[in-house]
Parts: sequence; structure tokens; C-alpha cells
Amino acid sequence: MSHLSHFDYETASDSARAEHDREVALRGRMTNMKRTLLHSPAAHRIYAEWFTLREELRPALDDRAVWLFCHAISMESRAIIPVGFFRRALINAGLTPEAIIPTDDEALLIEFGKAIVKDSNAVPDELWDRLKRRYDEPALVNLVAFAGIMIATAIFNNVVDVDLDQELLPYLEGFEFPAK
Repeated sequence: MSHLSHFDYETASDSARAEHDREVALRGRMTNMKRTLLHSPAAHRIYAEWFTLREELRPALDDRAVWLFCHAISMESRAIIPVGFFRRALINAGLTPEAIIPTDDEALLIEFGKAIVKDSNAVPDELWDRLKRRYDEPALVNLVAFAGIMIATAIFNNVVDVDLDQELLPYLEGFEFPAK
């Protein structure tokens, strides 16, 4: 059970209601994490910059690459809500998450995402060398910033123990994190 409640639209501040309305207009729905973040409209806006950075990365990374990168970060962070979110994206695209054979570029991103979560102070130079051969510096800045927001999302969900969105349940059926 979540340690923090969802914001209440009726009793929320004008700025929180405006942020809620903006989010629904932009994305058409409101997740439990966003409902919790809306206690602070500023926090919600900061986490929503995930979408801004996603667009910045679009020329370099297609949706599947982004989903696999985020899924790797979520798995390494052991964050069930983001895992469910990206399993849903992959499954809805006709893929079986456990059976995906990543391309070389996707495998590089998966390795990078896991390395960042495992120890951000020790991302191997060899991994950086491969990333620099594949992506330019603006893309790498956006990729690291994007990973940071993804990790922050995992941390928020884990620390608060945000209630799992019911819409993710079918995508998590039978799923378990591997033993550490």
C-alpha cells in the first residue's frame, strides 16, 4: 500500500488542478504515480520531462530501443510499475519481453542502462567508447539525462510504494524479478 495518497482534485490547489488538467489533455490519462506526484505540481512537471527528453532522443532511438533501455533500467532498479509499463509497451507492439533478441544497438543500450543503475560511478570506459562510436554528444547527454529521470521514476515508485495501476496487471501476470 502506498505511503502517500493520490491528490484529491476537489480539495487540491488551483495549480495542482491545472497540472492535472494539462496532463490529461496531453496524454489522455493519469497514472497512480502521477496522481501521487500531483501533491507537488513542480515535482510532477520535473518527472514529466521524461517525455521531452524522449522526443529529443527520437532521431537516434526508435520506440523499441527506448522501451528496452527503460525496461533494463526498471529491471535493474527492481521497480515493478515501470517494468509493467514497458512490458505493456513491448507486448502491445507484438513482442514477448522474455524472447526479444536485441539488435547490437539495443544490446548496447540495455548494457548501459544496467551499468548506470548498478554503479553510476563505474560505467566502464569500454562501454563509453562503444556509445561514443554510435551516438553524438548531444544524444549522449540526452540519453544520460533520460536515464536519470527513468531512475528517479523507479526510485519514487519504490520508496513511496505507489499502488500498482490496475491496467498493468495483465502485463505482469506470472512475472517475477530474478533472484539477486
